[in-house]
Amino acid sequence: MRAFWLRQLHSWHWISAALSLAGMLLFAVTGLTLNHASSLPASPSRQERQADVPARLQAALQALPAGGDQPVPPALVHWAADTFAIDIAGLPAEVDADEVFVTVPRPGGEGTLRLDRAKASASYTVTSRGWVAYFNDLHKGRHAGQVWFWFIDCMAASCIVFTLTGFALLWMHGRAQPSTWPLTGLSLLAPVLIALLFVHG
Repeated sequence: MRAFWLRQLHSWHWISAALSLAGMLLFAVTGLTLNHASSLPASPSRQERQADVPARLQAALQALPAGGDQPVPPALVHWAADTFAIDIAGLPAEVDADEVFVTVPRPGGEGTLRLDRAKASASYTVTSRGWVAYFNDLHKGRHAGQVWFWFIDCMAASCIVFTLTGFALLWMHGRAQPSTWPLTGLSLLAPVLIALLFVHG
């Protein structure tokens, strides 16, 4: 029975390690960059693209009420996706008599879409805070989309399996290594003691 469980634990341990390898490395590195975000230099950049709103869509642009937050009409949503490769479906648009303004959240920065109602023109501006900010936002799942949301969940589940099978293997091999349980106990107690003694709400 012991040999059976050892084989099972080893199998699940290495499979979960293989599945979560890239994710664990990414989240460990971005944990460091997040912890030292104030000391890491940022080099924001800005890019702007412009386009004319087609005549067939100008009626939809002019039909928007002149005031408040409004949903962008589906025809303009599809046009923005084709023209600027952005998804503004469901995003609120600030509308006034002169323009339609949509903030497009994205990891590591943001985009802004401006539609000039009088000139029937559009400009899309992307502000980027650099690669460190991009990966920090991925760490937090900030504006990263539904697929990344599920990637984080799957990676976290894989890490849980990796950790629990590792603990079980420690339990089964611990007698051969006297330092196993002092080190394991330290890993469990250290965050608890630090939180209790040094972290104040």
